[in-house]
Amino acid sequence: MTRGTIAFIDDEPRLCEAAADWLGASGFRVTTYPDPARALAEIDPARCDCVVTDLRMPGVTGQQVLAQLRAADADLPVILLSGHGDVPVAVEAMREGAYDFIEKPYGAEHLVAVLDRAVELRRMRRELRSTRWSDIASARLEARLAGTAPAIAALRDAVRQLADINVDLLLRGETGTGKEELARAFHDFGRRARRPFVAINCAGIPEPVFEAELFGHERGFLAGTAAARIGKLEHANGGTVFLGEVECLPLALQSKLLRVMQDRSLERIGSNAARPVDLRIIAGTRLDLRAEVGAGRFRADLFYRLATVELALPPLRARREDIPLLFTRFAEDAAERFGRAVPDLLESDLRLLQGQDWPGNVGELKAAAERHVLGLRRGVSPGDAEAAGGTLPERMARFEAETIAEALRQAGGSSAAAADLLGVPRRTLNEKIARHGLRGDE
Repeated sequence: MTRGTIAFIDDEPRLCEAAADWLGASGFRVTTYPDPARALAEIDPARCDCVVTDLRMPGVTGQQVLAQLRAADADLPVILLSGHGDVPVAVEAMREGAYDFIEKPYGAEHLVAVLDRAVELRRMRRELRSTRWSDIASARLEARLAGTAPAIAALRDAVRQLADINVDLLLRGETGTGKEELARAFHDFGRRARRPFVAINCAGIPEPVFEAELFGHERGFLAGTAAARIGKLEHANGGTVFLGEVECLPLALQSKLLRVMQDRSLERIGSNAARPVDLRIIAGTRLDLRAEVGAGRFRADLFYRLATVELALPPLRARREDIPLLFTRFAEDAAERFGRAVPDLLESDLRLLQGQDWPGNVGELKAAAERHVLGLRRGVSPGDAEAAGGTLPERMARFEAETIAEALRQAGGSSAAAADLLGVPRRTLNEKIARHGLRGDE
């Protein structure tokens, strides 16, 4: 086993050669980079234990290296090499997340000792993250993304693998399949959990104000505004932005969003100053964006940037085995909110649930569970009455009979208690029970 995998960045080639010699002889696996821009393009944080970088370099500074590597992996230790005059800058970089700094000229043994501590911390963090998933987070994740269907199990695996990796995502699924809930899981189970999660419905914001909502504006730039405003992207700095129905994002703003994703900076409306932002972008769509690109309604470059990782959410009809579990959980949640008992579910009710197509997917199933808890109908399927047919008076009578029957069932057959539940006089309820041929205690 190697002592650790190190990336060494310094614009002086002879220092890179010397570092490769002594660190290699000490048991480290070392890759050196005289060009910091090339280093940022080639370093894979997942395969690196520590990065050592000079602070003062032409083109790309050590502070910029630190910022970009921390954005990719906040747990990756970065050690700065500084001259005596750069010590205040190095101290400030420590506040920004650098692991340590070493003044030039430095001794080889001192660098090795600092690297040993950094590598040990890196490995300990990896072990803690693995333990966290096995002992704590897995149960919470299964509660958040419930179900035994293979497609749902695959999505939970994706959260485990990608929650801590700074890669943008594209979530594709029909309306109501839970795209925003999945995006929240990626946020909540990753290192960005302590920072904001900002959900933006691209179809719900009027186009004239969309740019200001996303990017913000300077003071007095927009009519009727007396102060500068931070946009939603800047507000989410350090966290995650979920763009729901991203296919509705206007073409002009698609190019600006692409620039933010490429540069990780933005400009408020009315300003020429670039503001750095550390964001993870997760986009949701119900459409095939490849087809939208072909039709000229979505930028190809933005699509390919978003679709580095594309995940498909299954419709409810493709995971019928999960319907009873989901319905029961929704009913229990609704009962707690409404202060009601959960009505019993018969085996026939569950079969009826599984037989429905649920075009509104999980959202529609949740609404049906809430209606069930409220006792609005005996049947649990949202299409029961419509499927049964009949005139309006017949449907109203059927609804009344189902509601009374449900109330009697909750009241244990007591018409007095059922009358209290329904808010009607007991005599009136008894007349209706007799009219519909129901059975109460009288």
